[in-house]
Amino acid sequence: MGIVVLLVYVDDIVITSSNSALLGQLKTHLSESFHMKDLGSLLYFLGLEVHHSPSGISLNQHKYVSDLVATAGLQGATSIDTPMELSVKLRKEEGDLLADPSLYRKLVGSLVYLTMTRPNISFDVQQVSQFLQTPRHLHLATVHRIICYVQGTSTHGLSFPTGNSTRLATYNDADWAGCVDTHHSITGWCVFLGDALISWKSKKQDRVSKSSTEFEYRAMSFAWSEIIWLRGLLMELDFS
Repeated sequence: MGIVVLLVYVDDIVITSSNSALLGQLKTHLSESFHMKDLGSLLYFLGLEVHHSPSGISLNQHKYVSDLVATAGLQGATSIDTPMELSVKLRKEEGDLLADPSLYRKLVGSLVYLTMTRPNISFDVQQVSQFLQTPRHLHLATVHRIICYVQGTSTHGLSFPTGNSTRLATYNDADWAGCVDTHHSITGWCVFLGDALISWKSKKQDRVSKSSTEFEYRAMSFAWSEIIWLRGLLMELDFS
């Protein structure tokens, strides 16, 4: 026996299984009912590049980053070592408004999608995504900096090693009153399954915390909710 997982997006299907015989049976059954083309091992799907090796599977969005750089008009820009300056605190009403915010919104939306394989920019993208309604030139300059950073690290991504354990390990933290406009704290967490990072988030808390203890408990609560959901999902997939 085994499990089969099937993912459908419009007319594209990704299938994986713990049992190769079951996988073959499903593909045969589907091909008898629908006109299908088997493209073999997964290499590219919705901007995700999949690389197979004896040590495991790795994911990145190298081509997606190249397209993003072109959209931003930064092909000749120099890559930089960090996505944001450490001391920068973005404010809602600092600097002049952009005459046309559409490009800003498009770039931020693309960066949000990029966090699918780049958890290290989640906090920075969360920062710039706060200003979609009234973006300013300083906010756009910050977006450009993030893009210059990912341009120089476009092959970075996620790794899923062979023989990985199913032990969950979670880390979380919070930045007390990290938002200078609302004084809401910013929560972050990451969850590892063995040595593989499988879940992460950077999110502004929905209310002002009156003490450092309060905002830490809120951060822990967010992380626990994610742990409970992941444990349920893993049990459904027959991983204890």
